[in-house]
Amino acid sequence: MTHLGGCQCGQVRYQVETDIETVIACNCSRCGRIGSLLAFAPIENFRILSGEDALTTFEFNKHIIKHKFCKVCGVQPFAIGRNPKTGTDVAAVNVRTIDGIDINSLNVTQVDGRSF
Repeated sequence: MTHLGGCQCGQVRYQVETDIETVIACNCSRCGRIGSLLAFAPIENFRILSGEDALTTFEFNKHIIKHKFCKVCGVQPFAIGRNPKTGTDVAAVNVRTIDGIDINSLNVTQVDGRSF
């Protein structure tokens, strides 16, 4: 299914094709603090529609995930990383930034990111 989303101020807009019935809630030092719920898509199923110039990047720990957030409103709509099992690039979309999403209808899987 194709979804549209973006940051709070509307500068950054994206499109992603992925299944979002089940999402990940990670407890790492970043995800746990910002409360993101993540769905993953192959990078070829993800596209920035507008606002690429409004994005900035934050990397921490092993510097393998590029956390992208809006310089204007501070919202992190997605991150770009690599699937450790396949070695392919993926978009980790914060489903809280998808237009019209009903968070309460999603199945949430807890992931212990603190242990990685």
